[in-house]
Amino acid sequence: MKENDIIKFKVGDHKAFERIYNHYWSKVLHFTSLYINDPNEQEEIVQQVFVRFWEKRAMLDQERDLDGFLFIITRNMVFNRFRKSFNEKAYREAAESKADGIYDMEEMIDADDLQKYIDKLVSVLPSRQKEAFILSRRGGLSAKEIAERMNISVKGVERHIYLAL
Repeated sequence: MKENDIIKFKVGDHKAFERIYNHYWSKVLHFTSLYINDPNEQEEIVQQVFVRFWEKRAMLDQERDLDGFLFIITRNMVFNRFRKSFNEKAYREAAESKADGIYDMEEMIDADDLQKYIDKLVSVLPSRQKEAFILSRRGGLSAKEIAERMNISVKGVERHIYLAL
């Protein structure tokens, strides 16, 4: 990927887009595979990510992190997929099976970088959202258990987690 590809991409240069795509598609696919088991769905999401990336190219700030911009688009695509057909038990089983998988060194580095980025995003959440998110995603507590701990309603917990996501 060339240094000025982002500038060219913003004005609609297809060759610059192709270089960016070739550079990032495997990272986007890997991130998607952490949440989606079906290879066909993974590929579909990756394609949707890059279509959305092309559509939103004018919003891209060349001074900011391109990885972060793509990560946000990918995260939104994955979460939108879950919102449409969310099955908590299947999601947890998929996440656990991915966590138990064996990664090669490059995947471990990518996963570590991604975890640091996610941790950074979580750290800037408002305190109640952060608390609910961490208890849910890292603590594995149900909305009812979180509500009791935080002394709020179950709907309040669900709202905090929704906003955090």
